[in-house]
Amino acid sequence: MRSHYCGGINESHIDQEVTLCGWVHRRRDHGGVIFLDLRDRDGMSQVVVDPDTPESFALAEKVRSEFVIKVTGRVRRRPAGTENNNMPTGQVELLGKELSILNAAATPPFPLDEHVDVGEDVRLRYRFVDLRRPEMINRLRFRSRVTSYIRNYLDSNGFMDVETPILTRATPEGARDYLVPSRTHEGSFFALPQSPQLFKQLLMVSGVDRYYQVAKCF
Repeated sequence: MRSHYCGGINESHIDQEVTLCGWVHRRRDHGGVIFLDLRDRDGMSQVVVDPDTPESFALAEKVRSEFVIKVTGRVRRRPAGTENNNMPTGQVELLGKELSILNAAATPPFPLDEHVDVGEDVRLRYRFVDLRRPEMINRLRFRSRVTSYIRNYLDSNGFMDVETPILTRATPEGARDYLVPSRTHEGSFFALPQSPQLFKQLLMVSGVDRYYQVAKCF
């Protein structure tokens, strides 16, 4: 559907035709020319729609914040003085020729501006909106890079990635158990393991002398 991510176009794509898909972050009407800041997980690009393409221009007039759209057009350099050095795509813009609305959106429950503080209860209720925020995407991306680095390093040193059980029987440590009721055995419960060394010992005896796992935190 898309040819590039919004954060992936740059000066090397000038005069190329590309297709972008994403959420409308902001819409601005400047005297007959409509500017759309289009956002996806990879970044943001500026889209320009002018009256020379009446059908696309009419649709651009309808879009609002968080509408999901698809735009095909030509990448061009921004006019002198309008560059945005704070954006990786700030030297170019997309002159939109074909625009389609993939999904309309109601008014968001809170602004997605990364500098806006929103109550955690609202963020959790609308988690699908909260995860669109650049701050949240960057956190997921950072975690992915960290775990990828760990896995690559350990794999290159002969370690195996083994996932030990998350639910097991309770063991008498004296600490409080986190219990999960069994759906198939009425009156019985699983517990989060308090003695993960049991699984380590089992693997060691089985000959798995080098193993690792990225443990889940509950």
